[in-house]
Amino acid sequence: MDRNEPEALPPPGHAEVRIVAATPDAARLVADVLRHCFAGAEQRSYPAPGGGTRLHLTVDTAHTAEPALSWLAASRPPSGAGPHAEEP
Repeated sequence: MDRNEPEALPPPGHAEVRIVAATPDAARLVADVLRHCFAGAEQRSYPAPGGGTRLHLTVDTAHTAEPALSWLAASRPPSGAGPHAEEP
């Protein structure tokens, strides 16, 4: 595709996400976070200029994959998992 040529828009309720990272693992981690928030199609990866990875992912913005938790709520240990107050 020519850079001056307009890209085809995704269907309504969907978004095309492009992730560029130095390593495939870094790109996959970002894609995994997006998949926890939005339903999505399979990802496609390509080599990026300079040796990195370019990952394309289509997400369905009309349907969530699962309830998103804030970082703070997700990082707290489950209730009752720690020692009791009377334990050293």
